Amino acid sequence: MSEGIRLAVFLAGANCFFCTFAGMKREKKGNVCVFCASSANIDKRYLDDARELGRLLAEGGWRCVNGGGAVGLMGAVTDGALDADGEVTGVIPKFMVDNGWCYDRLEDVVITADMHQRKSMMSEMADAVIAMPGGVGTMEELLETLTWRQLGLAKVPVIILNTLGYYDSLLRLLEHAIDEGFMKESHAQLWQVADTPQDALALLNDRQPVEFESKYF
Repeated sequence: MSEGIRLAVFLAGANCFFCTFAGMKREKKGNVCVFCASSANIDKRYLDDARELGRLLAEGGWRCVNGGGAVGLMGAVTDGALDADGEVTGVIPKFMVDNGWCYDRLEDVVITADMHQRKSMMSEMADAVIAMPGGVGTMEELLETLTWRQLGLAKVPVIILNTLGYYDSLLRLLEHAIDEGFMKESHAQLWQVADTPQDALALLNDRQPVEFESKYF
């Protein structure tokens, strides 16, 4: 074998090694749908947690799927992921794009006809869901996903990132619904609660199949 051929073979092998090493360093694990606020006039600590969650998802090999907005927690989680060389897919209705609400940092954008199609598509893409603090839109997305889980229409884990205890009142209401018989005790397993982005990633990486009773039996 000539020196030139041996050098080419060595370089090819080296390239394969580095490609393999890079793949081992950031294994692709799936898509995490992040529900969160587009509000910007909020405590800075919510934004900090959103950026940290995006960073951790990227470094953990998870693609972030969110609503594609430019501001608030939605923009912050996108920034955290992209700044860490992660992947983000924004799913956004056409009327929001027309209003200039789509984040221009996003290269992977799915434009839907309306809000209903947006939620359906995000659900179809998700291997897991993390709900950060947000207003009625975020809460509606979270509760609808829990409803789908309860009915067996969705199987993905749902993690509530309870920054600054934001969801404490909602969690008490859900517990009250169980106490009053409107939900079954096993339905408390429909969701998990994390206090920090690090806790959320730990739950995500340690996700286990959950068994709970049917709503109707």
